Formats: sequence, structure tokens, C-alpha cells
Amino acid sequence: MKSSLWETIKTVIFAVFIALIIRTAAYEPFNIPSGSMIPTLLVGDYLFVSKFSYGYSRHSFPLSAAPISGRIFGSEPKRGDVAVFKLPSDNETDYIKRIVGLPGEKIQVRRGRLYINDKIVQRQKIDPFAMRTESGRFVAVTRYVETLPNGVAHEILEKDGDSGPLDNTPIYTVPKGHYFAMGDNRDNSLDSRVPNRPGINGVGFVPAENLVGRAEVLFFSTDGSASMFEPWGWYHAARLKRFFQGIK
Repeated sequence: MKSSLWETIKTVIFAVFIALIIRTAAYEPFNIPSGSMIPTLLVGDYLFVSKFSYGYSRHSFPLSAAPISGRIFGSEPKRGDVAVFKLPSDNETDYIKRIVGLPGEKIQVRRGRLYINDKIVQRQKIDPFAMRTESGRFVAVTRYVETLPNGVAHEILEKDGDSGPLDNTPIYTVPKGHYFAMGDNRDNSLDSRVPNRPGINGVGFVPAENLVGRAEVLFFSTDGSASMFEPWGWYHAARLKRFFQGIK
């Protein structure tokens, strides 16, 4: 009996150890709690982030506990990557945004248009996006396909048109070893357009060390209409068409 119990304990310990290795070195699951990346990512999406995409830092480990300075086996993010990173102001909170600015580049938003090194980023208006409000009704939100200089095309929303609070910014010069990240839901995203400095609870430039990984694939999505205690509603709450979709 004791031998059987010990074998079970060893099996559980081994399984937890393997899970921690996979979570640290390969893939980690994340869920989307806010609408800053709509329409690319919706509230209630669950996704896998590849931890090896940018190499490893202390933030690759649970509780950021590893005694590592900088990154090991590091590789540079590509413009257009959807990346998870630790919020620079506290080094704890997970954020997910799109990398639009690389080290040394000048980034600015003028009248809602993104400029990189003083060149406007092209966008094309497409059909409006049906966004659900807190009251449950749907509203039509202006949607564009924005094409970054390296050819990465992705959808963005401009709920307030081109005159929202963050649609006109100073010129930001991205420091060495940092990145400029923005949400695809441009008028509802706290991102690098808001500086991280005393008195301003912003994001600012994202240090390379704070990168956790690249968002790769959605594996589950729910619209939140059924709780975990309402199994009879799970099927209708699930967004089945989003299951196992790659993230662009």
C-alpha cells in the first residue's frame, strides 16, 4: 500500500515537473481579459504563447523568479508580431499588444494615422466591425486593414474616428533594446503611446527583457454568456469558429 502511494506521488511530481518545463521553455496558455486587441483578439479568447520565440529572460519563468539578466538565446521580434510582455511599470502584469516600432525608429500618430520614420503606414477601409457593448447590443465600428512596412497586414478599429485621445501624439524615438507596442483597438488601448513615468500610469517603451513570448494560436474562445457552473450553456457560449486559429 505504501509502495503504491509513493508511486502515485512520484507520478504526480513528475507530471507537474514536465508541465513546468513545457510552460517555461515551450508554450504557455494565456486568456484575453480586455478588448484592446479587438478585432484580432476578443475578450474570452484563450491562446498559446511560444516562449522560445524571443529567447528567455527572468520573465520566462514562473513569478519571474530566475536569476537571469537580459535574455539568453534571444532573437528580435518582427514588426507586426502579437507579443505578450510584462508591463514595464510593475514587471508583473501581463500585457498583449502588437509590435509596431523597432529600436532606433521614430513613431508618431497624427490624426489617427500611424507614422514610422515619418512615413505614413497604409490602411484600407473595409466593412464595419460589429462590436458588442456592455448593454448587450451591437454597434458598427469603423474598421481598416493596416499594412506595416514589412508587409504584415492586420485589422484595426477606430471607434472614435481619427480624433480619439491617443490619435495625435509626439514623436517617440524607440531606445536601443526596446520596442513600441500598440493595440489593434486603437481608441481603447493603453499602450506605448502613453508614457511610463511618474504621475502617468502608462506603458511606454517595452524593454526586450520584458518580452514573454509571441502569441501563436487560439485554442478556445467563449463569449462569456455561460459560466463554468452552467454546462448547459457552454456550447452556445463557445465561439467554435475561433478554435485553433493562427494569430496574425
